[in-house]
Amino acid sequence: MRHFGLRLQEATDRLGTLCVGVDPHPPLLAEWGLPDDADGLARFADACVEAFAGQVAVVKPQSAFFERHGSRGVAVLERLLADLRGTGTLSLLDVKRGDIGSTMQAYADAYLRDDAPLAADAITVSPFLGAGSLAPALDLARATGRGVFVLALTSNAEGPGVQHAVPAGGGSVAGDVVATVAARNAGLDGVPARPGDVGLVVGATVGDAVQRLGLDLAASGAPLLAPGLGAQGATVDDLAGVFGAAAHLVLPTSSRDLLRHGPTPGPLREAGQALAARCSAALRHP
Repeated sequence: MRHFGLRLQEATDRLGTLCVGVDPHPPLLAEWGLPDDADGLARFADACVEAFAGQVAVVKPQSAFFERHGSRGVAVLERLLADLRGTGTLSLLDVKRGDIGSTMQAYADAYLRDDAPLAADAITVSPFLGAGSLAPALDLARATGRGVFVLALTSNAEGPGVQHAVPAGGGSVAGDVVATVAARNAGLDGVPARPGDVGLVVGATVGDAVQRLGLDLAASGAPLLAPGLGAQGATVDDLAGVFGAAAHLVLPTSSRDLLRHGPTPGPLREAGQALAARCSAALRHP
């Protein structure tokens, strides 16, 4: 498989920068008139595939909302990932896995191996057991041409207590994560390849945290997954201010605010296309 960063650039050049979060939580299923069970979940997933496959650059299923339905829910997630393959829309499975040693290797095998039932184009991972603990996932992703997005500055209110903390050597925890990702993306000459295969998760809601912590996101070469548009309070107009010189690397993410246009695929598709156009304009992306 070709490198993830190149495939992502092709998708965003063709379809815009928007990443659509597929979060079938119980209130949304009810709003769509669907039962909170595996059958309702399957109908929800099918509508999202019909609306967004081949229409937006990235679709990001949140694994937890499928796992809560047990094996039948995981089977729906497997089918959703399979249905996205070959459509031109990349799958980013939001699993936020983070562990050590053989356990982290097992998580990597579950999502990043070519023959894995839950294989996605990319996944999210958590570095807060130490960024070095992510090596099994980063290594397997590189070997299979997949991507990994590492949590750095998240959109939840509790995140700064850990991510803004200052280690003994100075800087910040988030800064150490950014440095690890930049090193992974660096080419033979030490300059990060653009676009990189290893991304960062930086919430669109973090305000001036990037500037205050002195994070050089542009130099990392990392695609920047930016959750928080809509229901969490961020707007398209906030993106340029939050990300500054790294705005061209941003993948703005919307889930609840966009999915409220369902359950009919047509209105969902139109809302996604309109938001993608607004995001690309705000980020000066062609």
